[in-house]
Amino acid sequence: VQLQASGGGQVQAGSSLRLSCAASGGTLDRYNWAWFRQRPGKERTFVAGILWRNSLRNYSDSVTGQFAISRDNAKNTVSLQMNSLKPEDTAVYYCAVTRHSFYNQRSYAYWGQGTQVTVSS
Repeated sequence: VQLQASGGGQVQAGSSLRLSCAASGGTLDRYNWAWFRQRPGKERTFVAGILWRNSLRNYSDSVTGQFAISRDNAKNTVSLQMNSLKPEDTAVYYCAVTRHSFYNQRSYAYWGQGTQVTVSS
């Protein structure tokens, strides 16, 4: 299975972006999807996740109310709607899937290649 993340870019503060992640080469039944980000010089951290069984969503405190994750099972894709972007949202964003907890990065089975989001003030 391969994950392909897209939708990143360079925008002004206050703008919106929508990231997408598409899976190919297999199905991802019973996998939880998540987005992570890695800011310059920082470790990669959890941003948002959605459970496979009930679509329950989970967000990091820093993006709650600002970002929204959604999933299209039929298309095997997940999206991250990012609104009111701030310079501190600048990062490489990664999609990933796991059958376990969102927060254990070592449990993730597949990762996308990352897409760069740059927010200027």
